[in-house]
Amino acid sequence: MSSTNNDSNGQKAWRFVTNHTQVLLAIARDPDIRTREIAEVVGITERAAQRIVADLVESGHVESTRVGRRSHYTIHRDIRMRHPAQFDKEIGGLIDLLTPDDE
Repeated sequence: MSSTNNDSNGQKAWRFVTNHTQVLLAIARDPDIRTREIAEVVGITERAAQRIVADLVESGHVESTRVGRRSHYTIHRDIRMRHPAQFDKEIGGLIDLLTPDDE
């Protein structure tokens, strides 16, 4: 097995929450977050963060508005999840579930 598929403990590296969800949560915590900061929080490259933000904007889950040289993000919490098994659920519930109460 390739070491790129293993974590630091030698176990298979996989996660329950996708990078798309992690980016969504970063935006939920700070709607004025920069792409560089998203990348740092999620643990991905800045280019990957840009692609994921573009995916979320294209799908209508997130809206991006330019404010000077920065972007401000608005999450459309009432939009349904994309997987058929959760299509009856809105992303707002997922955000609420995965965001600590103190945020």
